[in-house]
Amino acid sequence: MIVNLNQMPFKMNKRYSKNSPLVQLTGKILLLIVLCFCFPTLVNGQRNITSIVQTVDVITGQLDTVLRVTKHLEAPNWHPDNYLILNSGGKIYKLDLSLKQMAVIPTAFADECNNDHGISPDGKWLAISHNDTKHPSTKSYKSAIYRVPIGGGEPIAITTEVPSYWHGWNPDGQHVVYCAERNGNFDIYSISINSGAEKRLTTDPGLDDGPEYSPDGKYIYFNSYRSGQMQIWRMLAIGETPEQLTFDKYSNWFPHLSSDHKSLIYIAYVADQKDQHPFGQDVKLRLLDLKTKVIKDITPVFFGGQGTINVPSWSPDNRKVAFISYEVKP
Repeated sequence: MIVNLNQMPFKMNKRYSKNSPLVQLTGKILLLIVLCFCFPTLVNGQRNITSIVQTVDVITGQLDTVLRVTKHLEAPNWHPDNYLILNSGGKIYKLDLSLKQMAVIPTAFADECNNDHGISPDGKWLAISHNDTKHPSTKSYKSAIYRVPIGGGEPIAITTEVPSYWHGWNPDGQHVVYCAERNGNFDIYSISINSGAEKRLTTDPGLDDGPEYSPDGKYIYFNSYRSGQMQIWRMLAIGETPEQLTFDKYSNWFPHLSSDHKSLIYIAYVADQKDQHPFGQDVKLRLLDLKTKVIKDITPVFFGGQGTINVPSWSPDNRKVAFISYEVKP
């Protein structure tokens, strides 16, 4: 069987550091065997993947199901007008939380969008990451960052180099921060939304990913493998003074801050995943109190991972967080 990883129904892990064991050919073969025999629907289509869009109250822990659908949905953003933005099959969707109905947000030529997208601070723009197959690069995956009006429209390019994966807006909405591979290593970069020269903010040989600005713009929070375990870190927005925030046995990814800068939510893989963030694993959401540094679980362990909470998904009142869990049937 020949499988094209770039045509999977979800965004595969594109972010490999130089020393990642899955870069080796044997690792790639093993990955294909696991996918083909354990999760055949991930190779052959989306028909047996059920996505459960949920919210969790970060104070009470109450879980509510918004939508359950046999379709592979990923990465909810929560708009101030009380709807979610998600991606599926290369398209971007709006999910009305009152009607519980989905509608496509038109993005013109950008029809290979992955799960790195997010709403600008003023709620008027949406950053998307689209696989630009027309880019002259010889790299296998060519994710580039664009912005479109929140209701849809013609994408406006932000980055020129590939691959680039959006993760955060700065507070004034004039810059974005993202993960990008340059010269074989994935690091964190920032750039003006009006394009221009990108600025490299991390240089560590370990994978740095999931960057997000603090609401005051002083810090960038991110996940990093620089310690040999995927943990949550922060640094000054200029890329200096890195500080590790989590120190446990889990593989911790994608820190998202509440708008009052009091709490941080992230996804924790129960089993060590090295520097990977695969789909279809035992995971849970955890909440870090930024004042006390106390961490608590806010969900039980569930089946998720890639696509669950890749991007910011706090409710406007900082009371809830949206995420996606999954079921896969043979």
